[in-house]
Amino acid sequence: MADGTREYIIAKAADFPANSHRVVEVGRRKIGVFNLDGQFFALPNLCPHQLGPLATGKVSGTLTARQENDYRLEWTMEGEVVTCPWHGLEYHITSGQCLAYSEIKLRTYPVWVEDGQVKIRI
Repeated sequence: MADGTREYIIAKAADFPANSHRVVEVGRRKIGVFNLDGQFFALPNLCPHQLGPLATGKVSGTLTARQENDYRLEWTMEGEVVTCPWHGLEYHITSGQCLAYSEIKLRTYPVWVEDGQVKIRI
């Protein structure tokens, strides 16, 4: 590609049931690939806190408190948050944003299904 990126086939779409994730190797990179209700997302398998294996963590939601809800705790983003198994930092899968530190945002990779194959661009 003109911008220096390449496309890779990483798996069959059937290998990623809805609401599942796994780590794949693409070149020398380990990348977490997530299927959220049929939409695919990809993040580095690397938590910037202490280089923990982020994408091996649990996917769930998170507790939030918003002004418009009088700061009552509520469960949000169910199925959209991956938690680093080492120290518990949470990241929004769809954006790569760290939920605890607004200045930390992970790189995301374009990932899609084409002809029954999951493809990624790196």
